[in-house]
Amino acid sequence: MGMPVTLRWTAGASFAAMVMVSLTGPAWAAAAEEAEAEAEVDDQREIIVTGRNEGYLALDIVRAAKTPTPLVDIPQAISVYTREQIEDQALQDLADVLRYTPGVSSNQGEGHRDQISIRGQDTTADFFVDGIRDDVQYYRPLYNLERVEVLKGSNALLFGRGGGGGVVNRVTKTPVLGETFIAGSASVDTFGAFALTSDINAALGSAAGLRLNAMYEEFDNHRDFFGGNRIAINPTIGAALGEMTRLLFSYEYVDDDRIVDRGIPSTTGGTIADPARPVRGFYRTFFGSPQLNTTTLTAHILRGRLEHGFTDSLRADLTVQYADYDKAYTNVFAAASNLAAGRVTLDSYRDAQQRENVFVQGNLVWTGQTGLLSHTLLAGFEYGDQQSANQRQNGRFAASGSNIVTFTFTDPLVVPAITFPVNNRNTRSQVNVASVYLQDQIGIGDHFDIVLGARYDRFEIDVNDIVANRLLSRTDSEWSPRLGLIFKPMEAMSLYASYTKTFLPRSGDQFLSLTPAQATLAPEAFDNYEFGAKWDIAENLRVSAAIFQLDRENGVVVDPANPANSILTGSRTRGFEAQFTGQILPGWQINAGYSYLDADERGRVVAGALANRSIGQVPRHMASLWNRYDIDDRLGIGLGVTHQASQFASISNTVRMPAFTRVDAALFLKLTDRIEAQLNVENLFDTRYFPASHNDNNITTGEPINARFTVRARF
Repeated sequence: MGMPVTLRWTAGASFAAMVMVSLTGPAWAAAAEEAEAEAEVDDQREIIVTGRNEGYLALDIVRAAKTPTPLVDIPQAISVYTREQIEDQALQDLADVLRYTPGVSSNQGEGHRDQISIRGQDTTADFFVDGIRDDVQYYRPLYNLERVEVLKGSNALLFGRGGGGGVVNRVTKTPVLGETFIAGSASVDTFGAFALTSDINAALGSAAGLRLNAMYEEFDNHRDFFGGNRIAINPTIGAALGEMTRLLFSYEYVDDDRIVDRGIPSTTGGTIADPARPVRGFYRTFFGSPQLNTTTLTAHILRGRLEHGFTDSLRADLTVQYADYDKAYTNVFAAASNLAAGRVTLDSYRDAQQRENVFVQGNLVWTGQTGLLSHTLLAGFEYGDQQSANQRQNGRFAASGSNIVTFTFTDPLVVPAITFPVNNRNTRSQVNVASVYLQDQIGIGDHFDIVLGARYDRFEIDVNDIVANRLLSRTDSEWSPRLGLIFKPMEAMSLYASYTKTFLPRSGDQFLSLTPAQATLAPEAFDNYEFGAKWDIAENLRVSAAIFQLDRENGVVVDPANPANSILTGSRTRGFEAQFTGQILPGWQINAGYSYLDADERGRVVAGALANRSIGQVPRHMASLWNRYDIDDRLGIGLGVTHQASQFASISNTVRMPAFTRVDAALFLKLTDRIEAQLNVENLFDTRYFPASHNDNNITTGEPINARFTVRARF
């Protein structure tokens, strides 16, 4: 809910409306004509079409889908988290958003990055912004977002390599033509953390506009020694070059400095038959060095996008993005413990990475008829050039002469003297990717659609391993098909079946290195089989559900017996997910979701017998519910519940994190027509819980009861 939302149409509204008419047929033509009429009344016009939100429901297209296809007609499970719900829940990080997304959970990310699991597939790189890859390891802020799109299931046709379980796409705010406004917020919580944001839109004549979003944030929480700050700024300028052409330029700067916190260890002696649990009595204790455990990030992201309509049924877009990332962090963390005996073991390393990304992506979309068949034809290409440098130094404790040391435990911890003397890894890598793709959504009468498409990727990596004094390279050429069948018993309902595929090169998510053994192996392969249903029950209420099977072949996981090594494995995730979103009654908004995930290894043999284990950090059951009810025009209340079943901390299956249920609440007060205040209380019943981990001895502790007070204004 939040601020009232109106439809903001692009320059050339009649062009966009006609595209939607040709795409969806007569039943949607009336809706498009009604939307165009509304647009003529409302002089707020967004410079780039990104879809619109009505409270918690996204009502039309998804940016990452690349075609102007209504959500009900896309044969894929998709969750959209709107700006209104982000504001209502006073969320600060992407991990908070994904907590309310079926089939998705957030992992610890070693305390310095976004890391998620989608349908049982762990990733640090399957993130996009406005449809362009944003794959460096860092925490992505929410200050400049219109919404977050989560597309589930492997689908290389849309995203290219990776995305084994799906991808997360952030849609940024864009200029609104013909309007000038200033908006902002200030918030503070009971730990002392606070955040300031601003959102300024300025009309630059009748056909251009400037949008400036900025934020400053100070970190704090329940953990000893945690702190830091983040600054971000994102100016965007857009112009309508006539009725059929739009141009957008944006620049984002992010500076993030914080303490790296890898949580607490587990108890000793865990087995598969009797797993260990997180240690008790040390919920706030910092198992590291507050002087050394730090991370810094500086990011510069520049993007230009040109959209042009050649005719009412043929349009094209071209996006160019350059990004420069400079990241460094130091990790001193628990590797084992026997706190009952007063002993703890620490491991240590330091890592620095620099990366420059250049991506060029172009799409051509045609909508039309051939005889009795309707078409939405997508043809596109993508080129990527990614240059990375990575240095890693293992720590050397004076007491042990190695990167690992065992010593007497105290609280707070007194970490023995440590240095980082030499580069254990020093690599330079260059990745070149060239892709072309073609997809057609074919309408057969009023009730059937077929989606057919394929993508060809050529992925080339060259690695200079300076420490080993060797040059390695590999080139992979992969075809990725997409097939979808859609039956529409009515215009607002669809039943679908789909098959999609993707691949991940042996250099992995971050392609930091390539070994001689890896250079001989084929890419990992992901196959997603899915059956689902979507129903727009009312104008502002949607329900969706899907069952799926996701197979991963030639997978790589960290060897729990030796974290410096990886092991090859296959996996299979079978699951079900459902989501119910929108307005149930006037003033009552809801977002409810549930997922069941059964994710296991495939083909592991021990002593001549199959011994498949459960995939780590994948809760079998996840459920979430968030409500906002406006009592009147001035007062509203919110209530949310999240439940997460128990999960293994790693694929070793020897440490289990217990199930938990967390309750949140909120109070909304409209002070004036331009100023709103809200109070969000998280973990209302002060539940002790463990939401995520990185391995068996790095387990995150959830925040106890806390409150955040926020004031928002718009002038």
